[in-house]
Amino acid sequence: MPDFWHGFCLEMMMHTLVINLTRFGDLLQTQPVLSGLRARGERVELVCLDSFKGATALLRDLDRVRALPGARLLAKLDHSWPLAVAELSSWLAGDSHATADRVLNLTPTLSARLLGRALHTGEVLGFGLDSHGFGEYSTPWAAFLQAASTYRGCSPFNLVDLFQRVADLAPGEFQLVRPDAGALAKASHLLQDSPGQGLVAFQLGASQDYRRWPVADFIRAGRVLWERCGRSPILLGTASEGHLAREFAAQADYPCTDLTGQTDLPTLAAVLSRMDLLLTNDTGTMHLAAGLGVPVAAVFLATAQPFDTGPYLEGSISLEPDLPCHPCSFGQECPHGMACRDCIDGEALGAMLTGYLDSKSWDVPAGFGARVWQAGRDERGFMDLFSVSGHEGQDRSRWIRIQRDVYRQFLDQSWDGRDCIWTGPSTVFREELARDLEHCALMLTLVEQQGRVLALHPNAPMRSKFMVNCQNLEDNFKKNPSLGVLGPLWRYQSRDQSVSMDEFLKLCARYRELLTVFQRRLALA
Repeated sequence: MPDFWHGFCLEMMMHTLVINLTRFGDLLQTQPVLSGLRARGERVELVCLDSFKGATALLRDLDRVRALPGARLLAKLDHSWPLAVAELSSWLAGDSHATADRVLNLTPTLSARLLGRALHTGEVLGFGLDSHGFGEYSTPWAAFLQAASTYRGCSPFNLVDLFQRVADLAPGEFQLVRPDAGALAKASHLLQDSPGQGLVAFQLGASQDYRRWPVADFIRAGRVLWERCGRSPILLGTASEGHLAREFAAQADYPCTDLTGQTDLPTLAAVLSRMDLLLTNDTGTMHLAAGLGVPVAAVFLATAQPFDTGPYLEGSISLEPDLPCHPCSFGQECPHGMACRDCIDGEALGAMLTGYLDSKSWDVPAGFGARVWQAGRDERGFMDLFSVSGHEGQDRSRWIRIQRDVYRQFLDQSWDGRDCIWTGPSTVFREELARDLEHCALMLTLVEQQGRVLALHPNAPMRSKFMVNCQNLEDNFKKNPSLGVLGPLWRYQSRDQSVSMDEFLKLCARYRELLTVFQRRLALA
């Protein structure tokens, strides 16, 4: 009887299938969504790429995992598309009995959207496709997430919080599975000969070489840790990053322990759980440490920037070069010779880490050369970054503060009527942005007026001009880097609402309110 009732209760629970076809770090950052769905009493299933199935052992609150054979599908697609279709059909039919009540797709690619349609005949939450094959968004937060991936310098929200809002969840905790006894035993064996007092891990590699802090600076930081507090670095990474560890060991004049290529994911988690601190680039290892509650100091270079991909753990710090060009745009060759890689001094950072290990607080020396941010919750529970290096007064920092408050209300489609008065950006910044906001508002007015005419006379000759002006509005948003995210956001949302001129005009009204609030905040700042 108990088995019967257990099975009956499972059948009665809402069954949500989550699609995340991204890489290791982004997959881990799905954890709060899974936990939030489970807290609502739902059964939770996950579809991920088979190459990252091992990472799902680190995730809690999952009833089932379905691994999509991505590499095999691509290989067959290169050889013969009918073979690829047959492979996908076979995979889909393999679990035809396990029909979900709904699908939540957190990956905006076309392939993920098509998979969502193939797995579910009803509405797909998050990123979907309409009946004509165009992108569809179940919430403005989903459209913003995709837009912000292009204009990361304009993204004031952590990806973990964006995932949760796409799923219509309030911000929650990021807690991964704790390592089991077997993994902990392997970690103890690997660490048994590590010298020194206490353990600090270094992740030397990064997803792209241009986003990697130089090994020489890791060595300088490690030397300070060894000399001042007797901590010897544990070098982490994949086998392909072993050359970085060998470079480190060859040049360091103090002991270290090289574990690159020696840890599977459960063992890596167990090793991290033994650490007092992780010094890392922007990597999946960083997110794993954060999900295990291990303090993180993360370096963000080139296109990496901490406000959207920083460690989701209060008290951790993110460091970025104090350069006006950072973060740089995707697909752009650096005109400054990758100067950002030389901005953060290893010795000075080593002293900061030593101070933190002694006092559990971050003390940034004057002239450090980096913007240093400490993670903490804002009044709404979202993960925020607060300057511990005196950079809150920069124009970029103050504009991020305004954006966080305004975009949250715009995307929730719920204005609270309050005008939070922040210390505003400089006069030059405000005046330039105010001019661009006014220009965008005038262009939006023209689009609205033409839209009203077309609502009454759908075949009016101005239709082509209306389409051009919609594109002009997008281009005007994109001209100012501080408004850049509104370009793709407007494109996604206006296309989403184009099936109905009434809905399109309602969208225009929401954008008019957004621009008005921005203008008012700048005037008050």
